[in-house]
Amino acid sequence: MRVTSMDLSHHPRALTDVASRSLAPDLARGFMLLPIAVAHAPAFVSHWDLGPAALNALAAFVRSLFAENQARAMFVFLFGYALGQLTQRQHARGSDWASIRELLRRRGLWLMVIGFAHAALLVPLDIVAVYGLTLLLLAPLVRSRDAILGWTSAVTLVPATLLLSWQSVTAQTAAATGEPMTLAPIMAPDYVAHVLAGLPFWPLKTAVSTVVVVPGMLPGIWAARRRLLDEPERHAPLLWRVAAIGMAVSLFGRLPMALMLIGAWTTSMTWTVAGAHALTGYAGGIGMAAAAGLVAIGVGRNQGPLTTALAALGQRSLTFYLFQSAVWLALFYPFTLDLRDDMGFAASCAVAVVLWIASILLADGMRRAGHRGPAEVLLRRLSYRRIEPARVSSSPHG
Repeated sequence: MRVTSMDLSHHPRALTDVASRSLAPDLARGFMLLPIAVAHAPAFVSHWDLGPAALNALAAFVRSLFAENQARAMFVFLFGYALGQLTQRQHARGSDWASIRELLRRRGLWLMVIGFAHAALLVPLDIVAVYGLTLLLLAPLVRSRDAILGWTSAVTLVPATLLLSWQSVTAQTAAATGEPMTLAPIMAPDYVAHVLAGLPFWPLKTAVSTVVVVPGMLPGIWAARRRLLDEPERHAPLLWRVAAIGMAVSLFGRLPMALMLIGAWTTSMTWTVAGAHALTGYAGGIGMAAAAGLVAIGVGRNQGPLTTALAALGQRSLTFYLFQSAVWLALFYPFTLDLRDDMGFAASCAVAVVLWIASILLADGMRRAGHRGPAEVLLRRLSYRRIEPARVSSSPHG
């Protein structure tokens, strides 16, 4: 029997624990910020070859294999999962589809506003506005039949893979000349110029990027309908298969690009390699989310301090996604510390890891103090007409 987001009869527990926290999505969101930081950090340094060559090669290999074009896929899957969770919660509380659709579109609008502010005021590496625009355009898909979700995801996977492949080939060609494509050469000399520089390109960049979100977002909605991460114990066999197959496919499909980047393998089939790298990144991102569900099963109710802290980070993922950008701005831009010429590829990735660890500690400190993420609080206040009792949302964005 078909399951839709507006039919909770197949999920008897959904009506009773719809407001409870789910550990697996929070763990996935908390971990997700690590590959995102690693994927972004090298974009802010001028010369990737500074420092020990062996360390730079190792960092480039690991980043290509596990972070680049895969962190985003995990991010968008979890975004779709959050939309499914939100829809089920609202339906369980008695909201009709018209009210839910209005909430989703209002949420999409404010995500666009927050994303625009993020790209303008911090750094121009934004996915939040892309989420918002995608939600505005495709809100009806949240209640579509499973078959429609599947076909739409499959169809959009083609242009998404082509776009990501083109970006990869272009970046690889530039890196091969010793002049990697980074933000460093085009950083504005002062903050006002920095804010104004990206404004003309923001609408087109956001619109084009929506195609990259859809293939990963729709499987997330499908998974939320079945509460795969909310009730991982019930779905452990499926999660094992998804994690094992997804991560194996990702490893097989992305290894050639990683080897090419460090000069360990050469081929004339650059576009094919780039396409495989982008395409299998979606499988890897979903596989990592499934692995988080398996970890949640293993942890059970006996959460240690690390699990609790990582979940706290996941509950505040939008806040700390923006926090990462604030740190990049503070470290690398000419009008701040201007460290863009002082570190290479490996050093920038090391900064990303340290930033992630610091984020875990800060998020856990906020948990202990009883503070929600300010970005999550803001989004919730803007999205809901009437403020509900304060609690940490199970959505990655409020």
